Amino acid sequence: MRKFLLSLVITLSLSQSVLAADSILKPNHPDHYAVQEGDTLWDIASMFLTDAWMWPEIWHVNPDIENPHLIFPGDQISLNYVDGKPQLSVSRGKTARTIKLSPGQPVATGNRNYKLKPRIRSSKLASSIPAIPLDAIASMLTTGRIVEQHTLANAPYILAGKADRLVFGPGDGFYARGEWPKDQTTVFGIFREGEVYLDPETREVLGFEAIEVGTATIEDKDGDLYTFSLGNVKQDVRLGDRLLPTEERRVESTFYPKAPSQYVEGVIMTVLGGVTQVGQNDVVAINRGTDSGLEVGDILAINKAGSLVVDRVQGDRVQLPSVRAGILLVFRNFEKMSYGLVLETEEPLRVGDVVQSP
Repeated sequence: MRKFLLSLVITLSLSQSVLAADSILKPNHPDHYAVQEGDTLWDIASMFLTDAWMWPEIWHVNPDIENPHLIFPGDQISLNYVDGKPQLSVSRGKTARTIKLSPGQPVATGNRNYKLKPRIRSSKLASSIPAIPLDAIASMLTTGRIVEQHTLANAPYILAGKADRLVFGPGDGFYARGEWPKDQTTVFGIFREGEVYLDPETREVLGFEAIEVGTATIEDKDGDLYTFSLGNVKQDVRLGDRLLPTEERRVESTFYPKAPSQYVEGVIMTVLGGVTQVGQNDVVAINRGTDSGLEVGDILAINKAGSLVVDRVQGDRVQLPSVRAGILLVFRNFEKMSYGLVLETEEPLRVGDVVQSP
């Protein structure tokens, strides 16, 4: 009887492990995959897992590899089972391998030894693949801000150009006037008013968008009148545009997707670009930020609101439940709102759809 019970316990434990693995892994998942140029970690994880954002939970950190979170073209991703649990691991390909040799160090080739001589050799460096498609959010990582209501109205402004023109281009000089910050910097961003973000649920103002249109460097100053040289330009720079000091903040370029540390629920306020339909790789603004516990790298499920239908039997209206229809990753957060990148969509989404912890 005791042997029977022990056997039953072992069988149940193994069954639970298999069920857990089946719930994480996709049907017909590969056992191995060779990383290709143009891949993202999200693409690769989607081949193995039902929820791609869970890949860090089963990622094997190989101590023999300096940084196993960096994946390169040519690397081999393998799925193994350890104690009945699935585990993804990486084997380095040629592009990620490095061999350290010093000038004068003998190199054995066949039966002969050769000494290395210093010389220049150029070759294309293999870059690690990103976790998500960074090109979709590249401009948002470094530009654009959410500011207080009067920040731009009180900021210095472009007064006139050195040349008689209304619109400026790279290399043009201009004069700016206003109240300048005490902690002086030489590089300023040039901004224009953008959207005012209102919480769709409470109508509270969550922030004022400041759109960066270019950058400029101080060349000279006379009282409150500063002379600038225009650097890079993203849009036409005009008279009246405002200047703000460049931000000193950490720019995230590597993301490790994870669930929020606490339950979060909000809505999509807008899609950047002025459209209402939401698709894959679109950038959206949501009405939750750091005050709700959201961090950069957090994953949120997108739930499409259920339809309102008429019950023909009872004659009343019934709101159908919402259904999961996509996934987004928070890549930039502010106090009361955040920007997210839509990584997956199973059907068309719209402004007003619900986002919540997966």
